[in-house]
Amino acid sequence: MAEPAEPLSEILADAPVVASVKNPEDLSAVLRSDCQVVFLLYGTLLDLPELVQTLKDADRTVLVNVDLLDGFATKDVTVRFIAERTSADGILSSKASLVRTARECGLFSVHRFFLIDSISYRNLVPQLRSSRAECVEILPGCVPRVISWVVEEIDVPLIAGGLVCDRDDVFAALKAGAAAVASSNHEVWKM
Repeated sequence: MAEPAEPLSEILADAPVVASVKNPEDLSAVLRSDCQVVFLLYGTLLDLPELVQTLKDADRTVLVNVDLLDGFATKDVTVRFIAERTSADGILSSKASLVRTARECGLFSVHRFFLIDSISYRNLVPQLRSSRAECVEILPGCVPRVISWVVEEIDVPLIAGGLVCDRDDVFAALKAGAAAVASSNHEVWKM
């Protein structure tokens, strides 16, 4: 797969609200929305290429969460399958090795971090060095103070995801330094 024409950071600068799509109803809704970037959070070995193609036909930038796919192992071969057998633009994962493989395959790479305590916070930078991701997503994304801490520590764009529920959460995350927000809330997609 060829390198993407435009860096993910530039795409997010133009489209800072990312639609997190968890099911067929969300898929239908995102196709009716103006959201240009989609995190595909579901799919199976059987339907993933078709799901991605549906979104690509609607001119969306599509990143697949490889940690949530049915029928796939969370191994490098899964990322290679996505690169070779789908038209996905990238992946997101909480596993550094999968994010690193995505970069090697020419895919966009987002490293997801669940920040639940100070230990997970302190592990973020070393894990990011290992993965060499081009973006970080932190969950939950509704804690502006933590967003600002992480932004100070990293040199890649940050996406605030998880529990971004309304307009106030979006503006607070962006004000704290997030480059974008990811949400499954259809109302947030309208912003």
